Amino acid sequence: MDSASGAGELDLRPDDYPDGLVVADRLGLVTCFNAEAARLTGEVPQKALGRPVEQVLPLELSDGRGWWQLTDPYRGAPTRTGQPERNLLLPGGREVLVSARYVRERPGGPVQRLVISMRDTEARMRTERSNAELIATVAHELRSPLTSVKGFTATMLDKWDRFTDEQKRLMLQTVDGDADRVTRLITELLDVSRIDSGRLEIRRQLVRLDEAVRRQVDSMINAGLHPDRFRLRIAEGLPGLWADPDKIDQVLVNLLENAVRHGAGTVTIEMDQVPAGASRQEGTAVTVSDEGPGIPEEAMHQVFTRFWRGSDRGGTGLGLYIVKGIVEAHGGTVTVGRSAAGGARFRFVLPTGTPAFLS
Repeated sequence: MDSASGAGELDLRPDDYPDGLVVADRLGLVTCFNAEAARLTGEVPQKALGRPVEQVLPLELSDGRGWWQLTDPYRGAPTRTGQPERNLLLPGGREVLVSARYVRERPGGPVQRLVISMRDTEARMRTERSNAELIATVAHELRSPLTSVKGFTATMLDKWDRFTDEQKRLMLQTVDGDADRVTRLITELLDVSRIDSGRLEIRRQLVRLDEAVRRQVDSMINAGLHPDRFRLRIAEGLPGLWADPDKIDQVLVNLLENAVRHGAGTVTIEMDQVPAGASRQEGTAVTVSDEGPGIPEEAMHQVFTRFWRGSDRGGTGLGLYIVKGIVEAHGGTVTVGRSAAGGARFRFVLPTGTPAFLS
């Protein structure tokens, strides 16, 4: 399919675009009609090229009025720059989201090119469902700690003098722990938003990844887990990495807590150096594996998506999605598989290099 005809002036490959792309020249004749536009409309690209754009795309509003008669891009006000995205109908009733941009050689001049973008409403519906699920998840996760905080604070305010100092301390510790849960949830939501928008900020400095791993393991042991629950296998002479220490801690905490909460037996953390290859640069790998039931083969591809949960033990289901976003923002990779003991095995690799090289 030669849908690139006439698109050389755009200096792009139209078929690489995920959305439908239709371009018309100053006379309103189609010069570009990409593969996604063909899929959405059922139109053959070769037959679309050279025809009037309003014939190739006979778009209508939901009330039956013709979109072209209302917009009139070539004879409308010369100050217009395009049309915002809106729902329109193709012949047969298929609903698509359409936006248009008017390209002029000078402000107020005639339209030289009309660039139309189309996408399936299914994409918007998936986004809306995802956002609705996010809101429901957040509401559910916030309800429990906030109910606890409200209950304990109301009780202490109402009956302060009836409690001993030890009872007050226990209630305040519970409130403090629940406040930490709320703070962590808010942090997760902000991270998801930044990952989705490509605005996750990485503040690099020299990080000793082996020290970070030992620090997180010690923290979990100090929180009450038995030292025998963890096994460390760290190679000698591992180089430092230029990475964001807070974000790396977040990755390690998510993976370790995931192994402890959803896995079983010993949690093994391995670190080794990955040599440079034909398709990869040198890096340091961290592998976290457990001896639990593992992840079903059919669910492996869902692990790093939003809201995936390995069990019914609660949580937002955002942790592994955030892990993937942070690792990839560092230029690394993360994978999931099955450990030798049958449990889950997560492995991420961060590239080794100087700040200038990694920027």
